[in-house]
Order: sequence, then C-alpha cells, then structure tokens
Amino acid sequence: MAAHVETPQDYVRRLLGYVEGKDALSVLATTPIRLRTIVQDASLATLRRQPAPDRWSAAQIMAHLSDAEMVIGYRFRLILAHDGIDLQAYDQEEWARNLRYEATDPLESVELFEAARNGTLRLLRRVDPKRHDNFGMHPERGRETVAHMIRLTAGHDLNHLGQIEGLIGSAR
Repeated sequence: MAAHVETPQDYVRRLLGYVEGKDALSVLATTPIRLRTIVQDASLATLRRQPAPDRWSAAQIMAHLSDAEMVIGYRFRLILAHDGIDLQAYDQEEWARNLRYEATDPLESVELFEAARNGTLRLLRRVDPKRHDNFGMHPERGRETVAHMIRLTAGHDLNHLGQIEGLIGSAR
C-alpha cells in the first residue's frame, strides 16, 4: 500500500486545524518566546539530534522557521502592496539541504526568526485592516488572503513547535 502524499489542500486543512479556536496573532506573537525558551533550556546536542536520517532535528526545524518567516514576511508585503499578485513557491527540502540547515546555530536561527517575526507583526498591525482582505495567488494553493495567511502561519508555528517539543521531550 502506497503512503499517503499530502496534497496542498490537505496541508492547509492540517495547519488550520492547529489554530482552530485560537487567536492567530497571539500565536504569532508568542512563538519567538517559546522558541527562545527551548534554545535556552536544551543542549546543543539535543537540538541537533535527528530522530532519523530523513527527519529534521529541532535545530533544522528552527532554521526552517527562520527562513519561512522571511518568505512569509515578503509575501505579506507583496500582497499588502499589490492585491492579486502572483506568489512563488519554494522547496523546503532543497532549502534545508542546500542552505545546510544541519550546520546552523539554533540560537542564531531563533534570533533571526524573532527579528523577522516582530517586523511582520508590526507591519500587520500598522496597515489598514481592510488590506488583510488583499490576496496573492500561490502556485500550489491558489488564492490566499492576508487574513488566511495569518492563520496558516500560526498553524505552521504550532505544527513545528509541537515537533520541536516532541524531539526535545524524547531526548530526555
């Protein structure tokens, strides 16, 4: 029996499920704090331990979150300034491999994430709230409004925080 391949629609449903009943902007605001606490409390060896050769370590997930935050911040800016703009997808596995996520410093990843996230939050709070209805066209997921992307990003945060906390907990 073939393994289930997650479709873009499955992915969106899964991420939105993590944020159901939660305030997405609050999730976005607390993620850097949770990440910083994890980095301060866990050893570097624990953060770099991969559960399997094809599975990311907590440090690699933190590097991914940092890069993803730069991408989403750019997408928010594009859409807020240019309603209906086309967005570009990226292959996170290629980024992880070619940008050498395994060699990243987890604290540096969290610091970059925190700076980018704080800028994103200030932007989202500063613009006219009507602009949260602006949308971009994602090549895999289709039309996505800023409001939808806020919820999707919060779900992305919760998904990866759960993975990181699971990896840290299993190492103890």
